Amino acid sequence: MGTPAFAAASLDALVAAGLPPVLVVTTPDAPGRRGKPDQPSAVKVAALRHSLPVSTPTSVKDPAFADEIAAAAPDLIVVVAFKILPAAVFTQARLGAFNLHGSLLPQYRGAAPIQRAVMAGATTTGATTFLLKETVDTGSILLTVETPIGPDETAGDVAERLQHLGADLVVETAKGLLGGTLSPQPQDDALATPAPKLFREEGRLDATRSAEALHNHARGFSPAPGAWLALPDGKALKVLRTQVGAPVEAEGGTFAWDGPHAAFVAGDGKALRLVEVQPEGGRKMSGEAWLRGVGR
Repeated sequence: MGTPAFAAASLDALVAAGLPPVLVVTTPDAPGRRGKPDQPSAVKVAALRHSLPVSTPTSVKDPAFADEIAAAAPDLIVVVAFKILPAAVFTQARLGAFNLHGSLLPQYRGAAPIQRAVMAGATTTGATTFLLKETVDTGSILLTVETPIGPDETAGDVAERLQHLGADLVVETAKGLLGGTLSPQPQDDALATPAPKLFREEGRLDATRSAEALHNHARGFSPAPGAWLALPDGKALKVLRTQVGAPVEAEGGTFAWDGPHAAFVAGDGKALRLVEVQPEGGRKMSGEAWLRGVGR
């Protein structure tokens, strides 16, 4: 069960490992815009490529969906980047249901674990498989894998790597549960940290913060929904990639040049180099091209 490319990688890995699902569950096709065809999820595309049966329930809480899962008689239910399932669904599998989560649980429980880890300036993160229970992201841990976070990596960069590491972890977990070789370990709730969903307004960069804090915030919001700076004309400048530069002799909250680099001056006087930006209604471009274009 899953929706985005992050989940499709796990489906591909299961098929490659000789563990094709008896049923693939994903979201309904998204309505096409301006007369274009409806858009299937990445998981549906992968399932059809493997000639697997697909279910697209409009509500996972519908009793008919629980009946559909029961009729499929699964040994395991594998969940990657999908909706919160009711117990009536995830208890249908003979050996239980497990989820792939993009953090080292119990750290960063919630909808945005990768983004929140990057925003916090974490240098290490990972992925965890755990058994589902009714309280979200709290089930017993099955397996984990770690990966470093580079100082200039965005959430998108880390997610791309975890997509593949996580797919391998899903296969290893499925084999372990089917073979009875895994020993689930309960999470320590005292160590839990939250990772709530990101919203656009939270992406606004606060000029009073340090360049390091702004850098972490921007890369955590990249590529989506995107951190942004409010411009004097009322428009927003989306900030997609940044670097921490040197101290500059300019007022905090203004744009300046840090040598050849376009920059926003942070609250600690250091330059937040604007490596890649996107003006409102415009295309992505280098910060240098944007700053030259506005006459600075």
